[in-house]
Amino acid sequence: MQLASVAPTATSLSKQRKNFKILGEHEANGNLHKQDKVKLLRFLAPHLVAAVVALSPISIPPVSLGETLDVHKGATLFRRSCIGCHNAGGNIIQPGATLFSDDLKRNGVDTEEEIYRVTYYGKGRMPGFGENCTPRGQCTFGPRLSEDEIKLLSHFVKSQADQGWPNIQNHGD
Repeated sequence: MQLASVAPTATSLSKQRKNFKILGEHEANGNLHKQDKVKLLRFLAPHLVAAVVALSPISIPPVSLGETLDVHKGATLFRRSCIGCHNAGGNIIQPGATLFSDDLKRNGVDTEEEIYRVTYYGKGRMPGFGENCTPRGQCTFGPRLSEDEIKLLSHFVKSQADQGWPNIQNHGD
């Protein structure tokens, strides 16, 4: 049984060298022949196109300005209303009720709608922040949040939980 050789032979390398001149190699008069330019372009084109596509904005979907502002508003609301107990997604009052995905799932609060409900009406030791939160003893004594603010906050908390609570930068707000 004879195996085919996959190593290039000296003759095959010389044929390849004739087909593709090394970049910078040119005729004695300093010019590349038109045929050699075309071969070089055909050789480099797929690699250049791949690099352009990989680095272009087409391959990275843009984030809308509205979405960026909503995330910023959500972070501001979180810093203002929640960070005292839920710093970095934790919970200093009740360690089993953090804002990390595993705890949210275990506690049945793993959707934006459920996060909204708990934020609005409260649950257990967590006070409600909704404008019409009842009973009064379950609600915060501090400033209340509007429905839109709680929606932004719920979206922010869910997205942070999905990302494992990356650092929240303080922008002085």
